[in-house]
Amino acid sequence: MTRTSVLVRHLIAFVILLLLALTTQIGGLVFIVCWLVNRFAFPVALQGWRRAGVNVAFFVSLYAVATAFLVPPWAALGGRVPLPCRSEPGRPFAAGNPLYCLLNRHYVEPRLVTVLTELSRRIDRAHPETTTLYLDGNFPFLNGFPLLPHLSHKDGRKLDLAFYYRTPAGAYLPGRLRSPIGYWAFEQPRPDDPTPCVGSHWLTLRWDMKALQGVYPSLPVEPQRTRAALQWLVTEGERFAVERVFIEPYLAARLGVSSPRLGFQGCRAARHDDHIHIQIKP
Repeated sequence: MTRTSVLVRHLIAFVILLLLALTTQIGGLVFIVCWLVNRFAFPVALQGWRRAGVNVAFFVSLYAVATAFLVPPWAALGGRVPLPCRSEPGRPFAAGNPLYCLLNRHYVEPRLVTVLTELSRRIDRAHPETTTLYLDGNFPFLNGFPLLPHLSHKDGRKLDLAFYYRTPAGAYLPGRLRSPIGYWAFEQPRPDDPTPCVGSHWLTLRWDMKALQGVYPSLPVEPQRTRAALQWLVTEGERFAVERVFIEPYLAARLGVSSPRLGFQGCRAARHDDHIHIQIKP
């Protein structure tokens, strides 16, 4: 093997390591363990696709074991717990996509579990058979470790909630999102709605994702459930340490909800007319 090919292999390995660390946090560590095992334990005679297949299988197995059995108790030592991934009777909320649990992006402070439990029960009582869906939370470890592409999901106190959706005819769609992951299927301001960020910044995460908007199904936001959730968060949510709620101002006005706890995330952060962002007090 030439020196150039060795350098290329190491570069590819580093890129994979970086991507796994940034998207799953623990995936980077699991990758290092697998690399060490591959280097010192696997038979030299195992080469080519067979070796690659064994490496991938070993990584997936070790990652699954770590995610299911090792990460939760270790994360609890730092004050973070995983949100339940599926709804159950008495706890009508779930991950918007299984990927949030598979990628370990569903860790929060225990108080946020209480917030989501109480919120989902309230909405389900007012509108039976409703499932509240959550999106990105936080990684299991290390305050300050970024949960990209978010700017603030790095301390266990932040959580994104999906909107509730309906058919064009008005029927609620339980457990349904407009986009596969719940993000980037934006509602759009009307001509008379305020648009404070037009042309304001060039260095920004406020993507419009215009190429994707026509791909998503035309599912309107279900206003009754979304309004009720937003209203609960800015009123009753105070009893459960809810500190701030971010949503685009024109959507809050359209839903008829106003409160000092409602905030605008600013023009450098991602748009918040595809989800609701909540954070609790320190």
